Amino acid sequence: MKIYLFRHGETAWNKERRLQGQSDIPLNEFGRELAMKTAGALQEIPFDRVFASPLSRAAETARIIRGERNIPFRTDRRLMEMHFGQYEGDAFDPPKTDPAHPLYPFLCRPEDYIAGRDAETFEEVTERGMDFLREQIIPLEGSCENILIVAHGAFNRCLLSGIADIPRKDFWKIGLPNCAASILSLENGRFRILEESRIYYEEKRK
Repeated sequence: MKIYLFRHGETAWNKERRLQGQSDIPLNEFGRELAMKTAGALQEIPFDRVFASPLSRAAETARIIRGERNIPFRTDRRLMEMHFGQYEGDAFDPPKTDPAHPLYPFLCRPEDYIAGRDAETFEEVTERGMDFLREQIIPLEGSCENILIVAHGAFNRCLLSGIADIPRKDFWKIGLPNCAASILSLENGRFRILEESRIYYEEKRK
């Protein structure tokens, strides 16, 4: 069985380089365009199930890729983006140059990151993602061939790290532009990463 794990299309906050977390920011027009181009390229893949984060940017991306096909669709809160607490909405470039900023470790030294008030740790996000896979995806092995999941950048990296035991220091080495897919296989209850960061569109803005 193959699992196509996508990041959602672009939003205004992506373009402005702001932390979104669990703030419900919708796709912008360019994000919808990326999703539509991706949908066209995936039209011949017979997806058996579609799952998405309930945040609108992911759910809309999933619906665009599904198109008019009659494929069961479900949202799951365990697929939501990592929660960044009080820093949601903040620009993420300034902390990269300020080692004293609480987000500096998250962005530059993830192995040293300590989550602030109301924020999630990498471990908490990884565990809810793996729980989703155990409960919703592993039971489909043998009855389904292709599964579509649309979630988020940090969440997807946490899930991939959990599957492949990627060291935390290498967290940001996993490239995931908007609407990029990580393709996984599931065989005998074990996941394997077949391909990282595949895009189905020309990577440029208008």
